[in-house]
Amino acid sequence: MILWGFSIVSLVVYLLQVLKKTIHSMALTLMNSPRTPPPSSSSPPIPLPLPLPALSPLKWLSADHQVPENNTSSRVLESEDQYPQGNSNFGVLKTKGVPDNSPPEKVIGLNKLRKRPARLVVPALHHPGGDFGEGNKKLDDKEYFEVEGRDYCLASKKGKREVMEDGYGVMLDILGDPKQAFFSVIDGHGGCAAAEYVVENLGKNIVKALEEEDELEAAIRGGYLVTDQEFLSQGVSSGACVASVLLKDGELHVANAGDCRVVLSKKGIANALTSDHRPSREDERFRIENSGGYVHCRNGVWRVNGSLAVSRAVGDLHLKEWIISEPEIKKLPLTSDSEFLIIASDGLWDKVNDQEAVDVVLRETDSLKSCRKLVDLSSSRGNIDDITVMVINLQKFIVNQCRSQ
Repeated sequence: MILWGFSIVSLVVYLLQVLKKTIHSMALTLMNSPRTPPPSSSSPPIPLPLPLPALSPLKWLSADHQVPENNTSSRVLESEDQYPQGNSNFGVLKTKGVPDNSPPEKVIGLNKLRKRPARLVVPALHHPGGDFGEGNKKLDDKEYFEVEGRDYCLASKKGKREVMEDGYGVMLDILGDPKQAFFSVIDGHGGCAAAEYVVENLGKNIVKALEEEDELEAAIRGGYLVTDQEFLSQGVSSGACVASVLLKDGELHVANAGDCRVVLSKKGIANALTSDHRPSREDERFRIENSGGYVHCRNGVWRVNGSLAVSRAVGDLHLKEWIISEPEIKKLPLTSDSEFLIIASDGLWDKVNDQEAVDVVLRETDSLKSCRKLVDLSSSRGNIDDITVMVINLQKFIVNQCRSQ
């Protein structure tokens, strides 16, 4: 019995091994055989795939690669969101055909497109000139600019804004008289459009009014108001503060609208000839509130309707009911102790006081160097605004009868 039992077990083990080998062989046969379905009369034969052509290596744009300008996704300036209160040549870069809510980077085909930042362009500001002045000159797109002219010099430094918003105007030998001249410094805000317009037109409008008006103060006021009206008619909301000086017949006629300032040095003593137009001035606040506006302090700065930090300027269409362009005008005779004038934007006066500025000019024999030092002094004290400083030598504008005083 024992032998029979052992024989049966051996037979079963042998049969299991044979069955295992058979199953394994059948599996290999099935894996290696083509599995094409049998053709049917209802379905067309399936064509064999053609070989793919050789592909050229992919060329991805590097992170700093720029798409050519003739690409269908070229950028255009379409928005002024960066300048909500004013007009500007700059805007948010967008891509044609890409939705506004698209991410900054967009994959088109195999090329990776990156948006480029706007090219920084400082606008060209010109002196008014024509038949009365020195001719048009260009304020180059530089971080720093200076000029030395006849009886005046100027230094100007761009601040942290994207564009230079300061400007200046010079007109010499008005109507052929070497003792008649016009000088101005302009400080724009909300873009450079108003500053450019004032630079080009204020002096010309005042000279034109001089030919029509017998009274100098009325001519100067008329020149400011006409310039403002003409600029407003363009529908641009940019604005500009102005300080100007007209030298005529041995007299000094100073006008300002805004916070550019004129300081006279007389026997080494600083005399401010203008008063800044700011909403913190009691009379300016009273005028604004009586006109239906309000004055609000924000971050330590008083602003008209919580917006603009000056109360008079050329332009500012959106606030014109309260931001008037009528200048304050002062007249005084030139005497032998009238040494020089400093006309500057608030980029200087916010950091340097009147007497300190006069002292810097007095210490220097070179007026251009003194302008440069004043610009550097304001910058060293943390100013980040545009700075424009003009120094005018008054001695050559004093008429003979004044020299004898």
